[in-house]
Formats: sequence, structure tokens, C-alpha cells
Amino acid sequence: MGIAVAHMRLIFLTLQKTDIEYKLMLISQTKMNLTNSVNDLLTVGTDLDSDSPEYKTLRARQEKLMLIDKRLEEQMQRYKSKLSMVETELESVDKMLNNNIKRAFTYGGG
Repeated sequence: MGIAVAHMRLIFLTLQKTDIEYKLMLISQTKMNLTNSVNDLLTVGTDLDSDSPEYKTLRARQEKLMLIDKRLEEQMQRYKSKLSMVETELESVDKMLNNNIKRAFTYGGG
């Protein structure tokens, strides 16, 4: 891989890494807001009778929010896996680029 191609690949991977990190941050914020919503539902339902329709509605909503949280966690794990792959490739391309630069600018036998 030439210097220019390696440099372009490095730029692309850096952008990809930044994008994944941004998505992870959004998921983390969403999970935090979701947790607050679940806690709010728990607080609201404490004074209700467990057989009341309102309590059952709150419980159903709580379960839906917990399911969404589980899906967000799965999505977060997929992004973390992608991030790890991108970081590994970034290191590899960076080493390759540095070796190509050293080779291109080494004069004579050495």
C-alpha cells in the first residue's frame, strides 16, 4: 500500500472510529434517560394497588422500557466490537504508513 493510499485509509478509519464513538455516546445517553424513566415509573406506581389497571399499565410500560434497554445494550455491544476492529486496523495501517515513510525516505544502504 502506497503512502497516499495508506494515509487516505488512515483518515477513513479515523472518521469511522469517531462515528462509532459518537453512536456509542448517544446510546449511553439514551440508556441513561431510559433508566430514569423506568425509575420514575417505579416511583409513581408505589402507591397503587397491584391489582389495579393503572398498576398493570405502568408495569407493562416498565417491561417495554426494559426490553428497549436490552436491545440498546445489544446494539452497544455490536458497536464496541466494531470499534475494536477499527482500532486494530487503525494501528495496522499506522504501522504500515510509518514503515512506508521510513522506506521512502531512507537513502543509500543502511
